[in-house]
Amino acid sequence: MDKFSAMRSFLRVVETGAFTRAAESLGLPKSTVTRQIQTLETALGVKLLHRSSRRLSLTEQGEVYYKGAQALLTQAERLDNSVSGADATWRGTLRVEMPGALAYCLLIPRLSDFMNRYPDLQVITSVGNRTSDLIDQQIDCVIRIGALHHDTLIARSLGTLPMTVCAAPEYLQKNGRPAHPSELLKHQLIQVRSPQSGRSFEHRLTKDNGSFAIQGPFQISVNDAYAALCAAQAGLGIVVTYAFLVQDALIKGELVSLFDDWNADKLPVHIAWSENRQLAPRVRLFSDWVREQFNDISENSP
Repeated sequence: MDKFSAMRSFLRVVETGAFTRAAESLGLPKSTVTRQIQTLETALGVKLLHRSSRRLSLTEQGEVYYKGAQALLTQAERLDNSVSGADATWRGTLRVEMPGALAYCLLIPRLSDFMNRYPDLQVITSVGNRTSDLIDQQIDCVIRIGALHHDTLIARSLGTLPMTVCAAPEYLQKNGRPAHPSELLKHQLIQVRSPQSGRSFEHRLTKDNGSFAIQGPFQISVNDAYAALCAAQAGLGIVVTYAFLVQDALIKGELVSLFDDWNADKLPVHIAWSENRQLAPRVRLFSDWVREQFNDISENSP
């Protein structure tokens, strides 16, 4: 029996909650995974899993073995890479999900830097902000903007994203430029909704001791930050969005920044993974690299 292969299969069965899904994610026949777990239990002389028609659960001995196997395989991966030479020898596949705005306008345009550092790492990217079951979708980690709503995720802060308020010159020429946040009630806003909850995002502007909620009527509502940017550039209204997303448009004069003497929100950003998984080295490498990109935009934000 290949003990390490059996351990990997055992971990994946626990993480996915099913032999079939574990086999699919490992690229093995279900019969092979089943046989590996049975052989492992026989060799150990203990039962690791409670099996029923509805669900799998760990036995008391299985809990202990699961935690130990996690730590052992992680250490083995680190050891393999430490003796292989440079960081560029890190190998494997990293599956990551990230919001569209970050994917299109920040991370993917810079991803060649990460690829050059770790040419043997393969990155499979899902663009979106909806995954709730990372194990079932075989996602290693997700990048989330705003508050995290899943207690089953372990998160690491990547910093914050400054927000800004802006509109197209054509819109301002037609409707006037608001001098105070309270005047937004007389303007058309571009409403941005959460793709997860469907609720519109709420933002505030602060100055000295004053604080105003950014609110007003709208004719268009979107659930994607890049779509909101396009709507603003088309002159459809005033938008509150990420400063990094509109930086080029502001420089080119396609958008005009509003309320520059007010402080807009800063949204937290996290990279997260399932609580059933330890932080894999490839996730740590990616997390460190993403943090560098956020540090860069924070230092250079308008």
